[in-house]
Amino acid sequence: MKEEKQSVECNDKRCPVHGSISVRGTVFTGTVVSAKPDKTVVVKRAIVQYVPKFERYKKTKSKIYAHNPACINAKENDIVKVGETRRLSKTKSFVVMEIIGKKKAVEAEEARIERKRKEEKEAEREEKEKAAKEEGKESSEGKKE
Repeated sequence: MKEEKQSVECNDKRCPVHGSISVRGTVFTGTVVSAKPDKTVVVKRAIVQYVPKFERYKKTKSKIYAHNPACINAKENDIVKVGETRRLSKTKSFVVMEIIGKKKAVEAEEARIERKRKEEKEAEREEKEKAAKEEGKESSEGKKE
């Protein structure tokens, strides 16, 4: 099966794997929002930025147009690795380097981890309550004597 995928010819000059385009500058991961334009994807990127004045973090989002080579062929809801290149068109100066995974699979994994954290916190809280009750019983027994 893997042999068939590699046998697909890529004649795209703008492909980072088979073509002559060089990837330099910013490399980031994002989620493909739209793959409707021909050989182009819209990638949504989440950025967390520290604001020193308020000593807090600010979340921002940006949409970036990236070239989607035929050999990679990213679709909607794919998590992709995107790299900066020279200007390819009026709006494109990034290229999709690889597909990391599907958004649903990643969300399911995050949900599983979150459930596990909640269970651990609840178990810890119950242990603290038991310890507090035992201390309360011991102190009341000491007062009776």
